[in-house]
Amino acid sequence: MVQVKGLTKSFTTKKISKKVLDAITFEAFDSQVFGLLGPNGAGKTTTLRTIATLLKPDVGTVSVDGYDVVSHGTEVRNRIGFLTGDMKLSGHLSCREMMQFFGALNHMEPKVLNKRIAELANQLGMEDFLDKQIAKLSAGMSQKTAIAVSILHDPHVIIFDEPTSNLDILAVKVVADFIKDSKEAGKCVILSTHVLSEAERLCDRIGIIHKGKLLCSGEKDLLLTDYKAANLEDLFFNLVSLQEVRNDA
Repeated sequence: MVQVKGLTKSFTTKKISKKVLDAITFEAFDSQVFGLLGPNGAGKTTTLRTIATLLKPDVGTVSVDGYDVVSHGTEVRNRIGFLTGDMKLSGHLSCREMMQFFGALNHMEPKVLNKRIAELANQLGMEDFLDKQIAKLSAGMSQKTAIAVSILHDPHVIIFDEPTSNLDILAVKVVADFIKDSKEAGKCVILSTHVLSEAERLCDRIGIIHKGKLLCSGEKDLLLTDYKAANLEDLFFNLVSLQEVRNDA
């Protein structure tokens, strides 16, 4: 479970401070997919990087399975797998060698690591290219390898930040299938995306973020009913339009 309460974050450049997150609050539960939805620049990546302990909150708290991301960073990192859309694997290592390298970085015992590699190769259908060079992989194969690298330590919380950006339809299905499998396995999955149709298919709960403000958060179907929206696209544009009217008032 992930709990975000009153999270506020600003960045300062050239003596100008810009607030990129404004007191956002939401929860993501086990055995569910939480979709953090919004356009590029809305604050999605900053939120996820804070959950992953890469950034510290200015105000508010974030906890993962009850551990605070600031005071218990090591425990949090042991419990999360973080895959970003710009995670590009390259080089002359094979998939197996790449996984062995990252497993060593995570201080995994060789026997445990090799068993985990075999499990993931079976789960993700990687057996046919496990010993193929990363540089020679298709987009789908490369994305499967990136997923495997991110979850070698079998994390309970899986965070995907725009994981399908610039992928073809076959590679997109790889990601979607893995998200569904993770949910069924009892994992807590957080998916950040600006592709609303993708969130419509995969997410149980959603939060819509725009210009650093969380416009809504809750069960997808209940939100659609409450706001009388036919789909997530209608819900998103209705809430954004309402926010713009309030800002102009």
